[in-house]
Amino acid sequence: MMFQVTQVFDDVADGDVVYRNDLDKCIWNTLVAMPLNHFFSVNAATLLPIVAVNILKWQASDRAEKAGEADARSFVWRAGFYDLCMIAVQLCHGTEKALELSADVIKLYGESFDDYRKEFVCQIQ
Repeated sequence: MMFQVTQVFDDVADGDVVYRNDLDKCIWNTLVAMPLNHFFSVNAATLLPIVAVNILKWQASDRAEKAGEADARSFVWRAGFYDLCMIAVQLCHGTEKALELSADVIKLYGESFDDYRKEFVCQIQ
């Protein structure tokens, strides 16, 4: 749910097309499904500060990109969602398992730096 919501919000911020079905899911997930989700509600004290930091990192990345200052750092800031994935693994499976799986969780990030650079070819050296 969180991934779907953040993708819709990012599309809106970028002026990309957002289909009504995706918007409807986003509204439902944000206002109903996530607050009622047992895992989310039980772990809200841990998850919400990470969500807050993810929003701030995404906004920092977006500002850098719009200012023509996209670089390797702004690319990393965009991957904040995977911080949330990592803590979810830790909450579900414990710290030892999270350490064991940490590289695999981070590798879930689907965008390569090369693809990101292509978006900002004039900016990133």
